[in-house]
Amino acid sequence: MKDLLQQLCDLDGVTGYEDEVRIFLEEQVRAYADEMITDAVGNLLVFKKGKQTRKRPLLVLAHMDEVGFLVRDITEEGMLKLTPAGGVDPRVTIGRRMRVGEKKLPGVISLKAIHLTTPEERKEAPALSSLYVDIGCRSKKEAEKLVSRGEPVMFDSKFLPLGNQCVKAKAIDDRVGCAVMVQLLQQELPYDTWFGFVVGEEIGPRGARVAANRIMPGGVLVIEGTTAADMPDVPEHKQSCRQRQGAVVSLMDKGTVYSRDLRETVLKTADAKGVRWQYRKSANGGTDAQVGAVTGLGALAFGLAAPVRYIHCACSVAYLPDLEEVRRMAEIVIEEAGELDV
Repeated sequence: MKDLLQQLCDLDGVTGYEDEVRIFLEEQVRAYADEMITDAVGNLLVFKKGKQTRKRPLLVLAHMDEVGFLVRDITEEGMLKLTPAGGVDPRVTIGRRMRVGEKKLPGVISLKAIHLTTPEERKEAPALSSLYVDIGCRSKKEAEKLVSRGEPVMFDSKFLPLGNQCVKAKAIDDRVGCAVMVQLLQQELPYDTWFGFVVGEEIGPRGARVAANRIMPGGVLVIEGTTAADMPDVPEHKQSCRQRQGAVVSLMDKGTVYSRDLRETVLKTADAKGVRWQYRKSANGGTDAQVGAVTGLGALAFGLAAPVRYIHCACSVAYLPDLEEVRRMAEIVIEEAGELDV
């Protein structure tokens, strides 16, 4: 898991620019796929035959895109102004090294030095509109020779081992889901299964909607990264999930009420096999299940996630044994979803 996750996280795939990630995934799964489709929006859909067929398909989903920015404008001084691609807190961006455009030019996000700010400005976190990327140019004309409006701006943050079986990287949300799906494709499956490596989740379930409309699933398993809040100053009752407690299972969120019957069946088997898991205690946010579960005749949905600290920034942290529990739980969902006669 670690090596595969590192390869995935070190790739760049800001929303709308997922090609680099998709090409890598195609190479990883081609030998195990019975059918492979790249659709009009850039999703990679992979079918693998199992020991048995299903009456209706199971679709396993993970998104390839990561949060980042697009170049919105170029100032007269040659600085790049940004628009977010996904939910990024401006507080986590200041001073960060960035890669800019398809040439991956080096840059740094900055703002006025503290010596130049007023007492009032120091009282509030800077708005994204006040930030800029410095790529070392002296003028708008010089910068426009290197970068165009609309090009992606990515966090420049390498994958690193951290402490006791932890890793730090950008894009763990949701390269962890992609890594789990690659591992699932590389093994024998009990049932025929579709896997959707989808685009655009960080700005809404656009890729998943297209994928679900093609596959018309009877069951949907979404594998995500979710916010672990086991850190100082966060009361225990506000910690939606914790690291070192295993895979995270959702009851509901703002887009989906997950199947009670499927969940109970899966968790009973997980307990019997010693899989470590925890409930996600909050119901905020949403996943690609919100479209997969209501496409066509509707589908049973299961929400599965890895607990990730500092999500949607350059330095997310995951605990590797938790990720293995996510993979084990996903194996159980694929089997326990059964023939999907729904």
